[in-house]
Amino acid sequence: MDRMEQLRELLNQSPKDSFLRHALALEQEKAGALQTAIRTFEELLADDPAYVGSYYQLGRLLEKIGQPDQAIACYENGLMYARKAGEKRAQNELQSALDELLYD
Repeated sequence: MDRMEQLRELLNQSPKDSFLRHALALEQEKAGALQTAIRTFEELLADDPAYVGSYYQLGRLLEKIGQPDQAIACYENGLMYARKAGEKRAQNELQSALDELLYD
């Protein structure tokens, strides 16, 4: 059983587990299923908008498929939630990604 299958099996038991959903999206990206990964991240964040680690990953994917405006919005939303949660590392990561997109 590969990692993606294992994650899906675990998600059958805990379908709203944000950590598992994030891991599944990363595996989907690694397998080249970018649109599926984007959809998984979007669904995760719709259910758990405070799961700040997914904003960076989703923003990167949106950049990769040529949607910089959506990536900017994603990074900005992530920054808002990271600030609320006091997650400085996530704030710095998201701000760097946003600055790079806006000013490079």
